[in-house]
Amino acid sequence: MSTLIRSDSSSTIGLGHIMRDLVFAKQCEDKVIFACQNLEGNIIASIPYEVKILKTNNEDELIELIKTLHISLLVIDHYGINAHFERAVKEATGVKILSFDDTYQAHHCDILLNHNISADKKRYKTLVPKSCELRCGILYTLIRDEFREEKKQVRDKIYDVLVAMGGTDATNITLSIVKTLPPMLHVCVLTTTANAYLEELQNYIATNPNITLHVNSHEVAKLLHQSHFAITTPSVMVHEVLYMELPFIAIKVADNQDDMYRYLKQQEYPVLKEWDACAFNQLYNTQ
Repeated sequence: MSTLIRSDSSSTIGLGHIMRDLVFAKQCEDKVIFACQNLEGNIIASIPYEVKILKTNNEDELIELIKTLHISLLVIDHYGINAHFERAVKEATGVKILSFDDTYQAHHCDILLNHNISADKKRYKTLVPKSCELRCGILYTLIRDEFREEKKQVRDKIYDVLVAMGGTDATNITLSIVKTLPPMLHVCVLTTTANAYLEELQNYIATNPNITLHVNSHEVAKLLHQSHFAITTPSVMVHEVLYMELPFIAIKVADNQDDMYRYLKQQEYPVLKEWDACAFNQLYNTQ
């Protein structure tokens, strides 16, 4: 029996889908295989499972792969795959489908997983088949093992602020943030080689000894633990920040973060709907 995870990463899509899929994959008892397109800025090389490269995001190509590999469970974590696509795959293969969702879109699946703490099961009533199993909310939040282990450790706080605005940071907001923060602070910056603005960020940080840059870090949990405060996006990263019990500011940078942004705002966490240096300074100075 095999599980096929259909997901992509790139400098425009981001890396978050693959990252959470890797956490999910560890929970699977069956053999796990990934199916990905070879898009620019992807992290396929970081996937520790067999990866099948797709030429397109076409349902026929995926159907053929499912039949060839004798897949028992198809996991879909992809904004470019909709209910019509899922229905076509289901009808052609009979495969059991688990669909990730965090934007309340219609799905034709057997299991719907929205692992965000903001997830509202009632909103899916008319969006999925009546027989669909809904897995929503904090009980299903995917936390990486490194965070569970790190929380048991004792660490000195060596950074005033940790900045983590996504592996690709398509809007170059990280640079804007570090330029706005008080220069005397010790700042830890997280990013990846998928960041199109990495060289510009490196050049700025090279002239600022109080800022430490970590690229493709495998110690995110440790770095969070060593920080007093975090600046991040209202995304999966917020789950990890909350798990480590760190105060934070979340700045929305993408439409798929709307739901988490609204939830955090309702719960009176400090959030910004978009980057604004003046609003950020006011919010930061009240923390």
